[in-house]
This record gives sequence, C-alpha cells and structure tokens, in this order.
Amino acid sequence: MSMAEIMTVIILFYILNQRDFKNFYKDYLACFHKKDFPTLLSYTRFLELMPRAVSPLSSYFKTLKSTASDICVIDSTSIKVCHNVRIPRHNTFAVVAERGRGVMGWYFGFKLHLVINHKGEIIAAKVTLKISMIQLLSKSSLKI
Repeated sequence: MSMAEIMTVIILFYILNQRDFKNFYKDYLACFHKKDFPTLLSYTRFLELMPRAVSPLSSYFKTLKSTASDICVIDSTSIKVCHNVRIPRHNTFAVVAERGRGVMGWYFGFKLHLVINHKGEIIAAKVTLKISMIQLLSKSSLKI
C-alpha cells in the first residue's frame, strides 16, 4: 500500500464517524472497498504502518488552512490511541503517545488543537502531545 492509500484509509475512518478502527478495517473496508484498495494489507500490518502517516497527514492539514478573519474560535480535542486499560500493552504509538487529561477524562494519545474562522475554515492546526493555546496562536500569526 502506498502512503496516499494509508492516509486515505485513516481520513475515511474519521469522515465516516466510525468508533472502532478494527471493525471498520476488517468488516467495512475489506468487504466493501476491496476493489478500491487492491493491495490492502492485513490489519496488524496496517497498524504497524500507521505511525508513518502522521507526518504526511500533518502536511496535508497545512494545505487546508485558510486566512484569518476578525472572529476566530480555538478548541482542542483528544485523539485517543487506545483504552486506558490497554495502555501497558499498547505498541503502535507507545513511543510518541502520552497520557493526558481532557474534559472527558484521562486518555492515552495525542491532542488536536484547531483555530477556525467564522466560516468554519481551518486557520491553524496542530497535533501534539502538549501545547498551550498561546504557543499555537503565536505560531499562526494571530493576535489575542
């Protein structure tokens, strides 16, 4: 599978609002989109290759950015890598993921920070372990 196909599978997972990646990959993608992905990897091999897609996905995010306007909204959400019970056994993002605390409780994974304008267009985005909103704003040339 090419990196573009891996990125497409990851984006499709989030666009379709799926909750369980394993069922999405094995039951939905392998059954209904086999012709679209002729070189579809096994589930475990795909999980091994997923961390390689973080950098290209970040670059893709940057191409979607819009210009700042007078009204901007800042928000963040956690991107959970696995359930808290499975943290000691988790291997895929074990080196780069971290425990964190969000509004919905503790999580193991990353944090997605977004700055959007009044039209809902992305001005700045950052996937990170720890970042403050002030650092995000200073890098996006916006003023508080």
